Amino acid sequence: MSPDDLAGPDDTDDPADPPTRPADRPLTEPHPSRLSPTHPRRAGILAAHRAALDAGEAGYLDPGTGLFVLTARFLVDRGYCCTRGCRHCPYVT
Repeated sequence: MSPDDLAGPDDTDDPADPPTRPADRPLTEPHPSRLSPTHPRRAGILAAHRAALDAGEAGYLDPGTGLFVLTARFLVDRGYCCTRGCRHCPYVT
């Protein structure tokens, strides 16, 4: 049995076949592999993400690093996973 036999239809890291169906979770909740529930700045990150979502912005500045982070809404509106490890990727299962 190969790893491909174990993967679901949208559970792949193959850029030629990126996931196109969002995971079954709210856009406000990042996958724990992308933002740990124990991350020391989790509350601030989620607040910045929520503010960007509410404002209809494509992203926000990470409160700890100052880097621009795309929102889950922007990523889901794009329609597929880019497989680059986005913090708020709505396609990670």
